Amino acid sequence: MSDYFGGYAVFVALLLVGGGIVGGGLAANRLLRPDRPTPEKLTTYECGVDPVGGHWAQSYVRYYVFAFLYVVFAVDAVFLFPWATIFAAPGYGMTTLAEMFVFLGFLATGLLYAAKKGVLSWV
Repeated sequence: MSDYFGGYAVFVALLLVGGGIVGGGLAANRLLRPDRPTPEKLTTYECGVDPVGGHWAQSYVRYYVFAFLYVVFAVDAVFLFPWATIFAAPGYGMTTLAEMFVFLGFLATGLLYAAKKGVLSWV
């Protein structure tokens, strides 16, 4: 029974050592850094431009949809590369070809749905 908890003791010890290293680094940073706050330093930073207007800004959901579509098709590429490597393996050709067409069919259905909803139009 002591061997069972011995593995956890090593894990807890490593966790404490790692936490101590991170905490020590943060404490050293706090002690060694200069601390001279000015009103100019405490203002909101917006890409080097002085902030103008209120703090509330409205953004379009369309940009997030484009980002989501990009992620979907980037993941598509992640699945295509392993498929291309196993496609030439003996005994897997027709099975992997059929599976890939099913996968590409799901992607095409999603793309057609997005196009039908007007998501793909930029303006």
